[in-house]
Amino acid sequence: MHLTTESTATESTATDSTASPIRPTGKIAFIGGGNMAQALIGGLLAQQFNAADITVSEPVEALHATLRQLGVQVTTDNQQAITDATVVILAVKPQVMAEVLMPLREQFKNQLIISIAAGVTISTLSRLLGDYPRIVRAMPNTPALIQTGATGLYATAAVDTADRTLATNILQAAGLVLWVEQEQQLDAVTAVSGSGPAYFFYLMEAMIQAGQDLGLTEAQARALTLQTALGAAKMAVNSPHAPAQLRKNVTSPNGTTQAAIETMDAAQVNVHIQQALQAAATRSAELAIALGSK
Repeated sequence: MHLTTESTATESTATDSTASPIRPTGKIAFIGGGNMAQALIGGLLAQQFNAADITVSEPVEALHATLRQLGVQVTTDNQQAITDATVVILAVKPQVMAEVLMPLREQFKNQLIISIAAGVTISTLSRLLGDYPRIVRAMPNTPALIQTGATGLYATAAVDTADRTLATNILQAAGLVLWVEQEQQLDAVTAVSGSGPAYFFYLMEAMIQAGQDLGLTEAQARALTLQTALGAAKMAVNSPHAPAQLRKNVTSPNGTTQAAIETMDAAQVNVHIQQALQAAATRSAELAIALGSK
C-alpha cells in the first residue's frame, strides 16, 4: 500500500496548503499524540484525509479522548501503530527518542519516517534504527496548531523525489513548507520560525504594556496591538514589496513613526534581534550534539 499525492517538492522552495490539495491514500502512524501531532492530524483531516487511516500511539491516556474525537485510531502500542503504515511520524520529545525507537528498529521495513522532534539529527535517528535510510527531518512551529505554521524540511539523498513530495504534502497540511539543502540550515529554521512566534509575542507584550503606560486600558492596548500585528502580517504576506519598503511606506518624514524608528535604531534593536536569532541557532546546534551523543 502506498500514499499517492498530486504535487511535487522542489529543493529550497516553499509551498503552503492552499496551493496543492492533499488527496493521499494509505495509512499514517503517529508515534506521539501531543499538540503538534494533533495539529498535523487536524490539517490532514481538513484536506479530506481519511481519519480511519490514521493511527496514533500515545502513552498518556488523558489524551486518548481528545484524539478519538478526531476519529483516528488510538493505541498505546507503538508496534501496533506502525503495522501496515506507509508513513510514520515521530512526534515524541527528543529526550525519549532513543527509548521509543530502539524497540522498533526491527519493525521498520519500507516506511517513510518523518521526525518532528527538535534537535534530533537524521544520523542519530538512522543509528537508532540500525542505519535505516528513509528519514525526513522536519522543524515545524506552533502556528501549525491553526494550520498557519511554517515547517523546514531536510532529507539525505537516500530519500527520493517521491518521498520528498509525500513529506511535503503531509506537512503542508499545517501551513508553509520549505526544504533546505543542508541539515545545519535547520538550526537557522529553528531560530527564525521555530522560535519565531515567541519573538512576536514578546513584541506584543511590550506594545501592550507601552499602550497602558500611555493611558489606554489593558483591553484597549491588547486589541489594538493584536489587530495591528494581524494586519501588518497580512500586508507583508500579500504585498509584492519587502518588509523594509512597507516600513518606509508608513514612515513619514519627521512624523510619529520616524520618531519611534529612530529610537529603536539608537538602541540597536535590529542588531539585538540578529544576535538573539544567532543565539537560538547556536543553542539548536548544541542540543543536536547533546542528543546525538546519547
